[in-house]
Amino acid sequence: MKTAKDPRHIKRRKIVKALFAQSFTKQSNLPSTVKRILASSEKIDEKIRQVAPAWPIEKLNKIDLAVLRQAVFELEYTKTPPKVVIDEAVELAKEFGGESSAPFVNGVLGSILKAKEENNDKTKKD
Repeated sequence: MKTAKDPRHIKRRKIVKALFAQSFTKQSNLPSTVKRILASSEKIDEKIRQVAPAWPIEKLNKIDLAVLRQAVFELEYTKTPPKVVIDEAVELAKEFGGESSAPFVNGVLGSILKAKEENNDKTKKD
């Protein structure tokens, strides 16, 4: 069971905080994972745009965007089980975001995962 003292959860919290801070002003001494997320942010943001077209990236709550970027990066570039990634992102959204943050993050990530699985199924059939 995940706890607030879980080192993976603590690492994700630090990443989200750094991404959030970076959205306001350029930060120095960013962790390598944050640098990798920022380097991939165009691809990550495009995935978010595809499943949430009613919410332009520049209009999203900055903490929700930080949580989404961290989670989409983890879904796309790591082997962490998707359900773990989504659960962690929802917990971070509850912790840092507003009342609607957790359901929004859950919906966006669920849609991204569904699209990814459909694409993988289509690729396997071809």
